[in-house]
Amino acid sequence: MGKNDTILKPFVAENLFWIREPQKYTITDSLITIVSEPHTDLWQRTYYGFSNDNAPVLQMKTSNMFFSFTVKTSFNSSALFDQCGIAIYLDSDNWMKASIEYENEEYQRLGSVVTNNGYSDWATHDIPSSIKEMWYRLSRRGSDYYIETSLDGTTFHQMRTFHLDKGDGEISFGIYAASPVDHSFTAQFSEMKVGECKWQPWSAEDTGFKQTANK
Repeated sequence: MGKNDTILKPFVAENLFWIREPQKYTITDSLITIVSEPHTDLWQRTYYGFSNDNAPVLQMKTSNMFFSFTVKTSFNSSALFDQCGIAIYLDSDNWMKASIEYENEEYQRLGSVVTNNGYSDWATHDIPSSIKEMWYRLSRRGSDYYIETSLDGTTFHQMRTFHLDKGDGEISFGIYAASPVDHSFTAQFSEMKVGECKWQPWSAEDTGFKQTANK
C-alpha cells in the first residue's frame, strides 16, 4: 500500500466515479444533483427472492481505515420507494445503503440496508413525509462502520453499527438515488465532507464492562 493510499481526499468531482452513470445529473464541488432513473434499486435475495442491482452510485475510493463522511440530502420524492442517500458499493453482493424511502403522503421510512455475501437486511423506522432534507454521517473503523443521521447538520443520532465482510481494505463510498417504480425525482447532495473519524473508539475495560468468552 502506497503512502498516498491513506490520505483523506475530498469528495470532489476529480475523485469521483460512477457505478452505472445515470442519464441526468450535475456535479460541482459544492452541489451534486441526480435525477433518479425509473425501475432502479439495490436489493439482494432476502425474503423477496429477487435481485435488483441497477441503481446509479457516485463514489470515491479510499484505503483510509478511520474517517467520517458527511452529506446533506434534499429531495422531492413522491412515489413508492423513491430513495436517496449514502452508500458503500464494493460489488453486487457486498454493499450498504442508508436513505429515506417514500411510502405515502403521511409517512416514509428512514432506514438502511446492509448486504454481505449476497443477502440483504432492512432496518427502518417511520418518519413524517413532510421531511425533505436529511444529513447522513458515515464513519469507518477498519471493517466496522457507523451511520448517524441529523435534521439540522449539527446534532447527529445513531442509526446503525454494522460490519462488512469485504470491507477491510480499499473501499468505495458515496451517494446514490433510485426509483424502483416507474417514476423519477430529483435528489440534491451538498455539504459533502470527508475528515477525521467522529466515531470514537470504545473499550470494555474503560467502562468496567465484563466480557465473557463464547462457549
